[in-house]
Amino acid sequence: MLTPRQKIEHQMMSSKLTSLYRALTRLKSSVTLMNTGAHPDDEQSGLLAYLSLRLGMRVIVGCSTRGEGGQSVLGPERLGALGVLRTLEMQKAAQILDADIYWFGHGPDDPVHDFGFSKDGDGTFAHWGEDRIVERMVRAYREERPDIVLPTFLDVPGQHGHHRAMTRAAETALALAADETAYPEHFEEGLKPWRVAKFYLPAWSGGGGTYDDTVPPPPATLTIEATGVDLPTGAAFGRLGEWSRYYHASQGMGVWPERPPSRWQLHLLHGPLGSHPEASIFDHLPMSLAALCGGQHTEGKLPAMLQAADEAINSAVDAFPDRSQILRFLVSAKEAISAAIDCPPQAFLDLHQHRLQRKLVEIDAALFETDALFERAYAQGDALTQGGLTDLTIVLPQDLPALPDVSLTLPQGVTARQTSSEDGLLRYTLSAQRDAPLSLQYQPKWSSLEGNGATFITITATIGGQPATKAFDLECDLSVIPAHSLEIAPPAFLLPIGQPTDKLLFKVQSTCDDANLSFSAPDGWDVQQSGEGYKVFAPSQPKAGRTSIVPLIDSEPASSVTEFSYPHIGKGRHIKPVVLDILCLDLKLPKDIRVGYVGGGSDNVALWLNRMGVPYEELDTSALSGDLSRFTTILVGIFAFGLRQDLAASIDKLHRFVEVGGHLVTLYHRPSDGWIPEKTPPRFLQIGSPSLRWRVTDPRAKVAVLNNHHPLLVGPNRIGPEDWDGWDKERGLYFASQWDDAYEPLLSLHDANENALTGALLSAPIGKGRHTHTSLVLHHQMDKLVPGAFRLLANLLQRA
Repeated sequence: MLTPRQKIEHQMMSSKLTSLYRALTRLKSSVTLMNTGAHPDDEQSGLLAYLSLRLGMRVIVGCSTRGEGGQSVLGPERLGALGVLRTLEMQKAAQILDADIYWFGHGPDDPVHDFGFSKDGDGTFAHWGEDRIVERMVRAYREERPDIVLPTFLDVPGQHGHHRAMTRAAETALALAADETAYPEHFEEGLKPWRVAKFYLPAWSGGGGTYDDTVPPPPATLTIEATGVDLPTGAAFGRLGEWSRYYHASQGMGVWPERPPSRWQLHLLHGPLGSHPEASIFDHLPMSLAALCGGQHTEGKLPAMLQAADEAINSAVDAFPDRSQILRFLVSAKEAISAAIDCPPQAFLDLHQHRLQRKLVEIDAALFETDALFERAYAQGDALTQGGLTDLTIVLPQDLPALPDVSLTLPQGVTARQTSSEDGLLRYTLSAQRDAPLSLQYQPKWSSLEGNGATFITITATIGGQPATKAFDLECDLSVIPAHSLEIAPPAFLLPIGQPTDKLLFKVQSTCDDANLSFSAPDGWDVQQSGEGYKVFAPSQPKAGRTSIVPLIDSEPASSVTEFSYPHIGKGRHIKPVVLDILCLDLKLPKDIRVGYVGGGSDNVALWLNRMGVPYEELDTSALSGDLSRFTTILVGIFAFGLRQDLAASIDKLHRFVEVGGHLVTLYHRPSDGWIPEKTPPRFLQIGSPSLRWRVTDPRAKVAVLNNHHPLLVGPNRIGPEDWDGWDKERGLYFASQWDDAYEPLLSLHDANENALTGALLSAPIGKGRHTHTSLVLHHQMDKLVPGAFRLLANLLQRA
């Protein structure tokens, strides 16, 4: 539930006139465009703003993953939690564009997920399954019936493999979606074949700071000029695109170009007449309802009815903001379209009934905006626990002569009881059964017309003498979550082989103190209560590797419910199974070290320093401005120079720390993270760009050691071939591309059929100290409990 201040902020930012204008603009076109990409933020926002908010197209963002394989500049969310965060960001971004979302992937447990970077489509299909993603694309075409499909990226070398796979799958699905024999199970579900009229490719390069298209883009057959401004906001459409991208804040987006994009060039690859120059994106598409007849079905009343609907819609748009006039014209348009649906031949309905039905839904949405029959709906809490209760309130205008019909769409296993109805306030108590299924964390679709999430309401009212129905979302989605949430602190142990095993103490925090808590442990392991916490009893000689202990609540595996909140999206929640992992490994720490850690909030390195037993201190602004001589080593976390202004201001001080004998260790940074090659490191060190050319995406890629005698590789842990086993996702990224002669490259590695890269781990003696920079993703490997990552990091922490 929103706080009072949040409600005020929401109302101040939500203009009723803008909402009405958006509802009217939707009526201007019956054309649907799907823009396909692989990640939230892949959409071509400025172009979509123009197509949707100026031309009235229905725009669908088709996205294959939730972006869960990336990182966040906002906080520690990773994997499933990051997928939830980026899903919420995509919904907010789509809301600005008045666009819908169709998800082809459903989180990290689905085969179609963001597994990290790949350099070609085949590598991506090896994870996703080409048949699987193509079938999902075909299903999307048949369900949503887009007239136009536009991938954001080209399938060319130098481009992200996820992007290449999505573009290839989007094209492959074209013929299959129209094939009456392909995927017959779709037809058993009521779907029908659908032929996409146009398939465009971007006539621009996808190169830049990250990618490096090696093939020039195809020639432009169409240029779209986004002229004018958005009437209710006064903003250019390219600027509205940046408003939308603002919500992808976890990816560092939200920029202010003085001249936002206003021109986009497209290449028509497949069209009704093949590939040819066009004057308009609407060429050979129905620009109006009357044009649906297309020279066919011109007998009888159908053309006149559709022409009447067009005229009424145009009059309603022109009447803005006169609500009484708008209402009158909308009613006329609805009457004409309803009559048209009842009279045409079946052949016409097979082709166009979905357009007319969609238009009726859009008119109903506009009628509700015109008549202002709804204010808000919200639940008392942000979630409904299994076996729990919460209150739901619907706020309608006070002076309604009669209440409209209101229905609730509730999660399975949840019931509602109305408790009061007065003064336009409808109140309900919702009850969840103890065995109510948990709500989906990753909904498959999101609609600009609302009706989203696990819980929403539907109102039917008579407006202008016509029955109208519209779905409304709650202010905050209400989902069913586990009855108990359990957290283990610490969430994992490192158990160096040969060291005492009597320190494996942990605490449990649960939302229910009377829950029956037990543990399922492998043979030879046990968990017993010890004081206010619990103690793990390990075998006398535990074997190297990972051991997992599962906490049980009432004999069922426990779950953890983790909440996060950011101003641009509000609250989010991620649910995952709870497991206590214990990694037994051969790990030694350098002697006589004291580490200062400067984190940017984008990794869990501090947690792992603690688990490793490293004597360390997290350096805040005050500590950075103080005496650094008490530290032997300063470790800078990922992105930190770009996220910590106090760190950027302390560069000279860090350089002096090195000169007088300290060891500065920097984890990977991007060029955009405040890394100035001539200034940030103690000596010149440039990070490679575009990153696709300076990364190794195969986590199994062979690693060659260039100096077997270097102190960082021989002690206290001798780094050998086994330390590169079991890595996850990739070896590293944003490798250094150029560096001062003082730096010595220590490793050489590469992806298949590529030249060796030597900028993954560099170290330089400087004055009496040392600077070491690594682009290996050690932070991610530690999260995945990869032994070699801990052993290498321990070595990097040694004295200069």
